[in-house]
Amino acid sequence: MASVLLEHPSSVEHDTGSHPEQPARIAAIEAELSARDWLGYERVQSSEVDQADLTAVHAPEYVDAIERIAASGGGHLDPDTVASEGSYRAALHAAGGAVELVDMLLDGQASTVFSMHRPPGHHALPARAMGFCLFNNIAIAARHAVLARGLGRVLIFDWDVHHGNGTNDIFHATDQVLFISIHESPLYPGTGPATDVGSGAGQGYTVNLPVSAGADDVLYRSLVDHVVAPLAREYEPQLVLISAGFDAHREDPLANCALTEEGFAGMARSMRRCCAELDVPLGAVLEGGYALGALARSVGATLEVLAEPVSALDGGSDVGVAPAARAARERLAEWWPRLA
Repeated sequence: MASVLLEHPSSVEHDTGSHPEQPARIAAIEAELSARDWLGYERVQSSEVDQADLTAVHAPEYVDAIERIAASGGGHLDPDTVASEGSYRAALHAAGGAVELVDMLLDGQASTVFSMHRPPGHHALPARAMGFCLFNNIAIAARHAVLARGLGRVLIFDWDVHHGNGTNDIFHATDQVLFISIHESPLYPGTGPATDVGSGAGQGYTVNLPVSAGADDVLYRSLVDHVVAPLAREYEPQLVLISAGFDAHREDPLANCALTEEGFAGMARSMRRCCAELDVPLGAVLEGGYALGALARSVGATLEVLAEPVSALDGGSDVGVAPAARAARERLAEWWPRLA
């Protein structure tokens, strides 16, 4: 099966002006991947999201408001989030690419899929744009997997340096989606404490793993190997989705973590290995990343690993159990006994 890169020209029509979340992000990634012959990925243009999928997450009146604002030429939706005339179309394709990713994986059309669009999505709430995000692409994809494709267990792993508060809140009260986030704290948007574990039927299915400024490859990979992957093995998801932001990179101007492209590749390899063990499909959706060179290199490193054949994946954990990982295991054992 092919490795697929979903994209659309509308991503660069989302004109944010002088803003960190800019069209040059896509151009930088494209230049890196082109220089590497696209790493063997088949490039496919995404479709617009179906309105039923969109309104399964977002209030219809909110969707209409975004369309109207774009049609009128755009403007600021909040102090950080900008829309232009092309933003609504770009956002429809960003959400559509995430949904298409799910269908390609579940239908066996691809071994791995990366949805490379902007605007990003994980801060968007059902009726509010936030943090550069208009529609919550990965939440729309996960809900499509549950409602349209009949899955009962979807795992979302968000490694963007900023907490995915929108995704967190959308799935807060359900056990059909296990949401796991590693994020710097304190940092925008100020959410995602370790004590937020979900509510109602979803108690224990929201897993927040905040880290301090300076968190590096070793800490992130320890959390993946010794918390995220074991949670996946116990949950036994039918689909794994990565909210793939690359702003935890040490060169990123909007955060203070210290990852390198090798760190992102290591996390991707651990997740790829885990999904191969569970025989479950894995896809990723682009989120943040604002140092253009670091973003491009990190996406390239991640895509290279995601396309590796299973036979090339090494076995076992590569890093030891960091104190933060040990503490998280102890804290989460109340809901996930195998972590004890």
